[in-house]
Amino acid sequence: MTIISKSDLHEDRYSRLRLIPWWDQEKPAAARVLVIGAGALGNEILKNLALLGFRNVIIVDMDKIDESNLSRTILFRTSDIGDFKVNAAASAYLSIAPDALLQPIVANVTRECGLGLFASCDLILAGLDNREARLWINRSAWKVNRPWIDGAIEGINGVARVFLPGAAPCYECTLGEVDWAILERRMSCNLLTHEEVAEGKVPTTPTISSIVAGIQVQEAVKLLHGLPTLSGGGFVFEGLQHSSYRVEYTVNPDCMSHYTLPSVVSLPQGSSELTLHELWQRASNDLASSELTIEFSRDVLHKLVCPHCAAEEILFVPVGSISYEAGRCRADGHMRVVHTLHGYEGRESYGSRKLSELGLPPFDIFTARTSSRETGYLLAGDAPEVLGPLTQGGA
Repeated sequence: MTIISKSDLHEDRYSRLRLIPWWDQEKPAAARVLVIGAGALGNEILKNLALLGFRNVIIVDMDKIDESNLSRTILFRTSDIGDFKVNAAASAYLSIAPDALLQPIVANVTRECGLGLFASCDLILAGLDNREARLWINRSAWKVNRPWIDGAIEGINGVARVFLPGAAPCYECTLGEVDWAILERRMSCNLLTHEEVAEGKVPTTPTISSIVAGIQVQEAVKLLHGLPTLSGGGFVFEGLQHSSYRVEYTVNPDCMSHYTLPSVVSLPQGSSELTLHELWQRASNDLASSELTIEFSRDVLHKLVCPHCAAEEILFVPVGSISYEAGRCRADGHMRVVHTLHGYEGRESYGSRKLSELGLPPFDIFTARTSSRETGYLLAGDAPEVLGPLTQGGA
């Protein structure tokens, strides 16, 4: 009889995880995860993903690190102050999981991230303090049929929520009158943005970040393994009395988020290689109709026109990119009229513009719609620019 001593047994990094009866280490290793927000919650989400063996991660955040971040973020150091959060977070992630592939993206998710980024990932985790960004993530995730897991913290309280496409209620269903009032306050009546409310100023502690992010990543693991989740509901933690409970949300039958593209065609071209009219012609042939509209993923601010002197400024930028004060005419100070674009019907003059010249992000999806059919077109040629080392299999 051969006696095997403990010294003969080799344990790899994930041996203890494999002792969980239902655990399949290949699932987190193969999954591609989009993490939006690299602050207090994002740090804890990323730390947990790294420890669990998630090897394909995209991080989106537009902020830089300041000293106040250091008391709430496990991945940042004093030497990182002034660096973009995504870069420092990616570097720290690789120090934990050297075999991982990381793509840090410095961007505002509502204006600078194409729908292809969402479609290229298996699931989305968000750690934000911004209703506008959450609403955009929710609508984007539904549109491309991807699950997302939201986290929110304040003080020593927090909530984690799971939203699955096609399985209402969704995040937008949870919004009440106060939420909508706050969202509308960000935009003036003419779609120009009022001064940004200071972000990242929510009072919180690293302990509640750990709790909520832990639940978020645990739900992600359960989703990948086909286990029951908080779908359409949330886990609420109240830190003062250490009470916690599950909340179930109510479906809003009029919710604008409940829409998923029936099909998406992946085009080999990038957004700088096709004009808007060329895309329209391709869709016209595919859908066998000349009565179609190419819809944009988000509204575009086309131009500002002064009602007093009639001067025009052509812009082609996402709605929300221009401040209220910048909307005034430089010649006479009058508030200019905003002209927006939602799509293209085959005749407008801007059809000669490249898709990259419309104010829309790369790796985006354009929707072609007739009276009876619709399909999405993904500019997959932009994948290398956006996905970096994760490009393979991403488009």
